[in-house]
Amino acid sequence: MNKTRILLVDDHAVLRAGLRLLLDNQPDMEVIGEAGDPADGIAQAKADKPDIVLMDLSFPRGDGIAAIKTIRETQPEVKVIALTMHEDESYLRPVLQAGASGYVLKRAADTELISAIRAAVRGEVFIYPSLTRILLEDTLGKPKKPSPEEAVDMDLLSQREKEVLKLIARGHSNREVAEMLFLSVKTVDTYKARLMEKLGLESRVDLVKYALEHGLLER
Repeated sequence: MNKTRILLVDDHAVLRAGLRLLLDNQPDMEVIGEAGDPADGIAQAKADKPDIVLMDLSFPRGDGIAAIKTIRETQPEVKVIALTMHEDESYLRPVLQAGASGYVLKRAADTELISAIRAAVRGEVFIYPSLTRILLEDTLGKPKKPSPEEAVDMDLLSQREKEVLKLIARGHSNREVAEMLFLSVKTVDTYKARLMEKLGLESRVDLVKYALEHGLLER
């Protein structure tokens, strides 16, 4: 198995040590280097060519968001995930605009980071679930009460389909949904395809928007 090669960029050595331990214990991941500031992170990314860079946003010297943009512009094959303490949409949007493939809160690193890395490897974007909601509300406006016509759409869904939809909308991968609902991944794939067919949707993002608009994330 080819392991995902990861570079850690954070100014706290203790945090880097904890992340290295967490990631090196995964069968499909290995930490190949560490950097304590953005400039060093950019240089190491260029030299070592990791698959994933985990980038803090706040440093005594340097700008994490600018570093994400530089890495993505000069090495588009390298994915960058922001790992930060900032649970704030004012940071989220610039990070995504800089080209990041994920936004994970440090307080949730032990539960969310592994999923974010695997999502980035698959070419997906991972956003911490609470911030996904903030971003979509900002884009779509506050969730509105479904109209009678929209309510009919919800009636098309079985209870299990609604459960799958809710978990997907909260940012969980198909494998995680399968584990949480005690289903096979293939079954979850089937539910997802059926949801998109029933609702006339085309992507995971469409499913998230639908769930938000219909208040599923509040239940």
